[in-house]
Amino acid sequence: MSISKRTINGHSVNPVGLGCMSLSWAYGVPPPEEDASKLLHRALDLGYDHLDTANIYGLGHNETLIGNALNGRREEFFLATKMGLVIDGDRRGVDCSPAAIRRCVEESLIRLQTDHIDLYYMHRRDFNVPIEESVGAMAELIKEGKIGSIGLSEMSAETLRKAAAEHPIAAVQTEYSLWTRNPEIAVLEACRELGTTLVAFSPVGRGVLANGVRDVNALAEKDLRRNMPRFNEDNWPKNLHLVDQYNAIAAEEGVTPAQLSLAWVLSRGEHIVAIPGTAAIAHLEENLARWDWEPSAETQARLDALINQASVAGPRYGEMIQKTIDTEEFA
Repeated sequence: MSISKRTINGHSVNPVGLGCMSLSWAYGVPPPEEDASKLLHRALDLGYDHLDTANIYGLGHNETLIGNALNGRREEFFLATKMGLVIDGDRRGVDCSPAAIRRCVEESLIRLQTDHIDLYYMHRRDFNVPIEESVGAMAELIKEGKIGSIGLSEMSAETLRKAAAEHPIAAVQTEYSLWTRNPEIAVLEACRELGTTLVAFSPVGRGVLANGVRDVNALAEKDLRRNMPRFNEDNWPKNLHLVDQYNAIAAEEGVTPAQLSLAWVLSRGEHIVAIPGTAAIAHLEENLARWDWEPSAETQARLDALINQASVAGPRYGEMIQKTIDTEEFA
C-alpha cells in the first residue's frame, strides 16, 4: 500500500493518527487496561506513528496508560499531548499561565515516561492570559528540550496569527468533519498560509459518520454525546436521516462510512492530518485500511451538498462548553 506522508513541524507522519481519549474517558465504558495496551501496540504494529492524548483524559489516566504500555517503543511515534483545561472537583476552567504550563508539562513527562513531548498543545484559549505570554512560556520549554513544538486547540485564525507572531505554531487541533465545518470559516486557510498543520479531531463525527450511533438512548450513561445538542430528541432524528443517505454513498464507493469520512477530511488539504479515536482494534484496522484512497471530485461534491453546516441540526456544543471555544462560529 502506498501511503502519502504528511508533516507536522517537519516530522513525517502518516495522514491518519490515533486519538487516544476513548481508551480512558468520554465515549462509553473504557476498555480494561490490558486491552487498551494491546490496542496501542497493535496501532504501532499497523503503522500508526502519531498518538494524541491530553492531561485531562481520565484525569491523567490516558497519559499514564501510554507511558506504561509504550515506554519501550517511544521512538516509534510522534507524541502529542495537551494542557490548559482544569478539572478539580466541581471546578472547571482554563489555565494557560506560564506557571501552569511549566507545572503541567513536568507532570505529563512523568506520566508519559519520556523526556520530551513532540507536540504540546494549549487545550483551550485562556482569555485571562495574553496568547503571546502563553506561547512565550512554551517557547522556553522548546529551548530546554522538553517539547519539540507548540500547538493550539480549538482556537481562531486571529488567535493563531497572534500566537505565530510570537513563535511558529506547528499545529492547530480542531474538530473537523463533514458535519463540523467551522475550520472552513478561517482556520483552514490561516494554517495553510502559516505552514501550520491542521489536526482534525472527531473526523468521523463522534462516531456518527462511522455508522457508530443509531439509538442515542443505547449510549452508555456517562457518554458525552448524551449532552451534545446534535444528539437530543429534536435534532437526532434529522441527523440520522442524513446519516442513512451518507451510508448509502459509502456503500456505492465500496468503502465503510468511516473510511469515506476520513478520506473526505484528508482531501481538504495536504496540510491536514486526522486523529480518529477508537477503543476497538477492528476499527483501528478499518481506519487504516483505505487511508491512501481519495474520493472523486463528484463524490466529494455529493457529500458536501448532503452534510454541511446548514443541513446538520443543532450546534456541536451546549452553551456552557461553547464559552470555552475560540474557534469561529457560522453566523
